[in-house]
Amino acid sequence: MSPRVSQLGYLVFEVADVARFEHFATEVLGLAVGERTADGGFTLRMDGHRQRFFVRPGPLDDVAAVGWEVDAQETLDALEAGLTQAGVPSTRASEQACAERGVRRMLCLNDPHGLPLELYADPRPADAPFVSSVVPAGFCADALGLGHVVVAAADRVASMAFYRDLLGFVHSDDVVTETYGFKVHISFMHCNPRHHSLAVGPALGKRIHHFMVEARDLDAVGLAYDRALKNGIRITQMLGRHPNDRMLSFYALTPAGFSFEFGWGGLQIADEAHWQPVVYDRISDWGHHPPRPPK
Repeated sequence: MSPRVSQLGYLVFEVADVARFEHFATEVLGLAVGERTADGGFTLRMDGHRQRFFVRPGPLDDVAAVGWEVDAQETLDALEAGLTQAGVPSTRASEQACAERGVRRMLCLNDPHGLPLELYADPRPADAPFVSSVVPAGFCADALGLGHVVVAAADRVASMAFYRDLLGFVHSDDVVTETYGFKVHISFMHCNPRHHSLAVGPALGKRIHHFMVEARDLDAVGLAYDRALKNGIRITQMLGRHPNDRMLSFYALTPAGFSFEFGWGGLQIADEAHWQPVVYDRISDWGHHPPRPPK
């Protein structure tokens, strides 16, 4: 098997209103603050990893980088060699940058759409178990990664080729349909048993369409939905279930303007060797409708 990343390790957010984002992340999503940083930002935990999200102050209000974990430094070396051979520029991160991320080694590059990526090995583990007062059963993460991310691409085929050929992702399936007047073609890719850690969709106003976190308990989805409403979070798609990864979830806007998905029950690919990608003609088997204002 060719070298590949092993999981979605972390996301770096640059947000204009740090305090508001912290309230959202802890009180709505149920994540926990890990460490405070010198620039006024903070990290967030959701499992045994020391950090899954880095939040820093700034005007971008978008994802500043996506961190992809690899299983060993030898794998990182092999990925670096493949990037060099393909003519894709990459830079080895400084010791200080690695220390800030809590990893031993890190490689920085951009995907074809210009999204900054950080490939890293040997992350520092957390010093204590993860505890959430609002999601007591916790999240499906750890070896599966923090969840998934749907990235924007001006050229979906070129982005698919980049992630497949250079980072080792495997094609899961596609959704090709029209929804509420918009034609969409989204390609889903996996790097471990989670049905997809990455999806490639059309270019939008942000670098990503959404990120997803998956709860271990079905009721956690409904409770998160209630918390989102209570805290004035704008719901963009109500409860529904996807046909491909079987995720039951809802979507809403973060304070930074990109979306998140909060779900449960995602499919895991038990036998990758016999997995066959298919094309779905719908995004949802049921639900995921945009809210309609009362008459």
